[in-house]
Amino acid sequence: MANEKMVEQITSMDVDFAQWYTDVVKKAELADYSGVKGCMVIRPYGYAIWENIQKDLDARFKALGHENVYMPLFIPESLLQKEKDHVQGFAPECAWVTVGGENQLSERLCIRPTSETLFCRHFKEIIHSYRDLPKLYNQWVNVVRWEKTTRPFLRTSEFLWQEGHTMHETEEEAREETLRMLKVYEDFYLESLAIPAYTGRKTEKEKFAGAMETYTIEPMMHNGVALQGGTSHYFGDGFAKAFDITFTGRDNQIRYPHQTSWGVSTRMIGAIIMTHGDDNGLILPPAVAPIQVAVIPVQQHREGVLEKARAVAKSLEKEGFRVFLDESENSPGWKFSQYEMKGVPVRLEIGPRDIENNSCVLVSRVSREKKFSSLDNVEEKVREMLAFVHDELVQRALKNRAEKTNDAHTHEEFLKIAENKPGFIRAMWCGDAACEEQLKNETGGVKSRCIPFEEERLGETCVCCGKKAKHMLIWGRQY
Repeated sequence: MANEKMVEQITSMDVDFAQWYTDVVKKAELADYSGVKGCMVIRPYGYAIWENIQKDLDARFKALGHENVYMPLFIPESLLQKEKDHVQGFAPECAWVTVGGENQLSERLCIRPTSETLFCRHFKEIIHSYRDLPKLYNQWVNVVRWEKTTRPFLRTSEFLWQEGHTMHETEEEAREETLRMLKVYEDFYLESLAIPAYTGRKTEKEKFAGAMETYTIEPMMHNGVALQGGTSHYFGDGFAKAFDITFTGRDNQIRYPHQTSWGVSTRMIGAIIMTHGDDNGLILPPAVAPIQVAVIPVQQHREGVLEKARAVAKSLEKEGFRVFLDESENSPGWKFSQYEMKGVPVRLEIGPRDIENNSCVLVSRVSREKKFSSLDNVEEKVREMLAFVHDELVQRALKNRAEKTNDAHTHEEFLKIAENKPGFIRAMWCGDAACEEQLKNETGGVKSRCIPFEEERLGETCVCCGKKAKHMLIWGRQY
């Protein structure tokens, strides 16, 4: 019978976080495994989240003058070889095409792991004068990186992303662009995903292959593990020189343009799951939720209940809310659990008694508290509840980060924290890559995450070697 249908239970996140994550991905119907190892099927609900992310970010990019383009899927090996550091950085992850139809190709084609070389080839053709600059391009595409260990949304052999590629007349302009786009990501994470994050510069050891400087956004997941949420790179004129991209400057001299690249991916959906979810399933920030309000008619067989539920849903849709009215024959209890699992921010219940009182019941996904609302101002109450959900998610994430961030002042203290406490470690560092590697090896994988913009001096000596400290570093284990 339909009313006997049960929502499947998920593993508790405090018992087995990895299994909990997989349960949420599958049972909230975000993604499924495909017939190709390391590749996923993004299901309609998961893809709808990505579409909302894409729409939001795309508007932010265009407001700053960026234009969308599309580059080819394949990169000739000779083109990829033009920038030595870049190709070496990606070599272990490259997937190659060697046969076309029934014929052996004369040159191997790499399935794009990223598109710097493709953009550079194009920029060489279209940039000739300072009047052609800046070039502010972005593309929304898939990329392939042959991963050894995979997990849906977090690390897959194929994933979706956006990659911005820009060319500038001066170093100053390019550096401004690099930091401006990092700020776009930071604002988007907080304003749309309800995720606060550290931002800062990657160390030389951890920066992107071929970049002069890499900047990163680093949110913390519920279990204290870091996730590289996005990066923005300043390339200087290194790629321009490798690809012989030149322009005539304002002084009539031949010059090389300065380049940036920046990107975020479907990994953000993994960040949403692991930052906000709980033992009842997914919790979606309202800005990107495919369904912001689930309307549940109670005793819908009673006269007038479905008609009123439809009218309320239509009224909310007119106000711009994303609404789903569930008219299925499943029991109300099943529906309540189902939309909790799927992370819908607000549930609206309406039954015969509510209709008599010209009211309805609103339930927040984060607090699960029931509140009564008059139908005369239900739109205003829903708007207030969505704002509450967003603010509560931010506060929970900040609280979790504060509780799982520890300062280390000595080598022994660093190792003890790494062994016994999840989360970020703040510690001073001398700037030597050997110390980075030593601490990573000693702790079984705690890596430097970033040098934060607002550095705080926790001491004057390096937590590893005891020499004079250069920077404060944020460390953590990563997905």
